[in-house]
Amino acid sequence: MIKIYHNNRCSKSRCGLEILEKSGKEFEIVKYLEDVPSYKELQGLIALLGIKPIELVRKNEAIWKEKFKNKTLSDKAVITAMVENPKLIERPIIINGKKAIIGRPPEKILDII
Repeated sequence: MIKIYHNNRCSKSRCGLEILEKSGKEFEIVKYLEDVPSYKELQGLIALLGIKPIELVRKNEAIWKEKFKNKTLSDKAVITAMVENPKLIERPIIINGKKAIIGRPPEKILDII
């Protein structure tokens, strides 16, 4: 089943959700700010995306700028920062089976559904 890690306050995430709704396919919505992914779950997402943990971070968020910017962080520290501050997680993330993408721009979602 398709899964979307969604933040309703984000316009790109809302566009991604709309694409999924129009596809007619079944999908699950994970409101990751409320149902925060665990460290292990984020590790799995990062592996599916085929990226480094830092590539999943929203570096323009105030939390990042205040606490982490210009620091050298290990992958473990970056993942921990996202678990402790889920606003730092880039969105939307769409998973379909063993494939995952960050839906930016949202049209990229069409590539895996």
